[in-house]
Amino acid sequence: MGKAMTAIELASRVKESYSLDWIFENVKVGLNLAKEYGVTHIRAFADVDSKAKLEGIKALLKAKEEFKGVVELQVVAFPQDGVERESEAYNLVREAVKMGADVVGGIPWIELTEKDEETHIDKMFEIALEFDKDISMLVDDAGDPTLKTLEKLAIKTLETGYMGRVLAHHARAMSMYPMQYLMKLIALLKKSGISIVTDPHTGPLHVPVKELLSSDILLSLGQDDILDAYYPYGRNNMLEVAFLASHILWMTTAADMEALYDMITKNPAKAMRINDYGIELGKTANLVVLNAPNVLEALRFYEKPLYVISHENFFKVMELFSN
Repeated sequence: MGKAMTAIELASRVKESYSLDWIFENVKVGLNLAKEYGVTHIRAFADVDSKAKLEGIKALLKAKEEFKGVVELQVVAFPQDGVERESEAYNLVREAVKMGADVVGGIPWIELTEKDEETHIDKMFEIALEFDKDISMLVDDAGDPTLKTLEKLAIKTLETGYMGRVLAHHARAMSMYPMQYLMKLIALLKKSGISIVTDPHTGPLHVPVKELLSSDILLSLGQDDILDAYYPYGRNNMLEVAFLASHILWMTTAADMEALYDMITKNPAKAMRINDYGIELGKTANLVVLNAPNVLEALRFYEKPLYVISHENFFKVMELFSN
């Protein structure tokens, strides 16, 4: 994880040839995999900077419309190369939101100084507040215990009253924090209502999952990457992600498996503020039917669902079942 910055810089070279056409085709591959494996909602990040411009945003917005009712896409305008380091990023993020991006992104730890980290967070909150958008930020994604942008993000969330509308992703430096500081940070996370998305399968470091769960922090698993510069695998199969996490985190009891299952279903629905989620009267009829009698069997085989039923074809499928 010490070379995370190098990986980002190498991957950024691809952005010099960004084009809506080929990005859109790749996005469709990912969303078709999501459809096969029963993923009904995705929060997807598109880089916006002087190289990428708005090509990734355009591709995701086009895919959002094409897959509407099948896979619901939340588009994140993401300043991957920084806001203070990248002079065009602020205006491009703002323009992306005006075009229809759903979420304001951020990656404050990428900046060169602590002051710039705070400015990064401030500027992204400025856009989110102006357009009433939720926030997703990648924080402290390296093996460096001095990185503390998650704390800065929590403080800004409290200052702006944005509790419950902020997701923090990765936060791998948490694994290296002294226990006293970690407990202080967890208390701050609870107060600010920040949710955490972790991807233990994509790197040797990850957040202290069991400590966060025992402290009632809303914690979800993410796919993070699919066949890109950072991760050579990935197919939008969240049961597979939970299966891998079970081994990496040594979460193999029945209670652990239930927690992991919640981390790919209920928890991300809450974190993404999908308000009509759940099997209750009046909720949107999106159902994923697995060929498994319990969570253990679902995680053991992580197969494609028997049925993925959207609200648009719900009654057609119910008629099929009744016959």
